[in-house]
This record gives sequence, C-alpha cells and structure tokens, in this order.
Amino acid sequence: MSARLRNTVALVTGASSGIGEATALSLAAEGAKVAVVARRRDRLDELAGKIRAEGGVALVVEADITEQEQATAAVERVVAELGRLDVLVNNAGVGMAGPVLNAPAQEWERMLAVNLQGLLHVTHAALPHLLRAAEDSPRRVADLVNISSTAGRVARPGTAVYSMTKFGVNGFTEALRQEVMRQRLRVSVIEPGTVDTEFVTHSRDDIRASLDQQLAGMEMLRPEDIADAVSFVITRDRRVSVNEVLVRASEQTW
Repeated sequence: MSARLRNTVALVTGASSGIGEATALSLAAEGAKVAVVARRRDRLDELAGKIRAEGGVALVVEADITEQEQATAAVERVVAELGRLDVLVNNAGVGMAGPVLNAPAQEWERMLAVNLQGLLHVTHAALPHLLRAAEDSPRRVADLVNISSTAGRVARPGTAVYSMTKFGVNGFTEALRQEVMRQRLRVSVIEPGTVDTEFVTHSRDDIRASLDQQLAGMEMLRPEDIADAVSFVITRDRRVSVNEVLVRASEQTW
C-alpha cells in the first residue's frame, strides 16, 4: 500500500460496482480509510473484505442517497466512526437511454434523483466536514470529486435527460469550485467516456440491443481507468488543482 493518502478518510458513493468499486480499491491502496456507500449491502461487504485483506480499513454504509435523511446519516456515520472526512467521490449515477417521445417518466425521475439529488444530498452533508479537514490535514487540502460523463459535454440523440443531469453536474462542480477554492477544498469533475460497467443494463431491452450494436467492436474503458484518474487528481500536491479530466475510450468519437 502507498502512503500518499495515509491518515485520510475517503467516502465513495455508488461503491457496489464499476467505477465506484474500483475507486474505493484505488484510494485504499493509497492508504486512505475508505467508507463505501451504496444500496447493495452484499456487494459492499465483498468489497470491504478485499480492502481489509490488503491491510486497509473499510467501513460499509448501506444507504439510498436519493433520500436526504439517509444521505446525511451516511456522512455523519462516516465521520463518527472514522473521525474525519478528507475526500468525497460522488460516483453514484444511473443512465437510461432512449428517445424523449414516449419515454417512461419513471426513468427520468430515477436519473434526476440519483444523478442530481443524490449528489446534492451527500455534498450538502459532507461540505462542513471537508472544509474542517482541509484546515487540519497534514496534506493541507481536502478533495471533492464528482463523476460526470462525456454526456455532460456532448448531447446526442437518445441521451437527452441523462445529458441534462450530467451537464448539471458539470455546472454545479465549477460553481462550487469557485466558492470554496480559497478554503483549501479542491473540487474536480471526471468525465468518463464509454466504460465497461453495468450502465447499459439499466436501459430497456429494446434500447439495450441498440446500444450493444453501437458499442460492438469498441474496446471500452475499464473502471480501473477512471479510478486511476480519480487517484491522480486527489494525490496532487495542494498547489495543484486538476479541475476537469476527460477520459474517452481510444475509439470513441463522441
């Protein structure tokens, strides 16, 4: 294990699979105590077991962050049990593709709830603790990283509402960065392209078939590629603030 994040505490949402899981493992390997937050307790327990097997510290927090009370309680539990909060990675997200016409409203509501409201709930609860950590951390800095998407830069047919949420994440991240930049809290956004995760499985069967055809033959990014980007951002010297990282698959045009 590395020592670059020793004596720090990181919270990762959406940690039960994909980018969140890979990020939790990466930060633990850097020496951070990691709180893993998601709804699927069995997946979190398995992840925590991997971290502990490598000598790390992991705290499992089962929570639905779309519920403000649960999001707040999750953050408060992390601080109470691990003593502080130096890093927040807002990774939880869901995407469901399809045209706007005749789209099920429940899909839109789910994306808005997870991608925007969930991120806001956790950020709101975590900010005071992150600012406090920035004051007394040996690193002299704290970090908040939001996971967005290339869909937050390029809108395409079939991604209207998903793009709306990710454009929103980008705008929120930049505004918050300017608000807290002088208080030693760095705020960054990572924009992954096509990653080999459960993302495609969230869409309806007919839409999923179209997505599979679109991605056929492309060598997609792996969750570890995005976790590397997150770790890079967080482990920079405090004088360096990496505000935005765009990571596309090599063959991706959008």
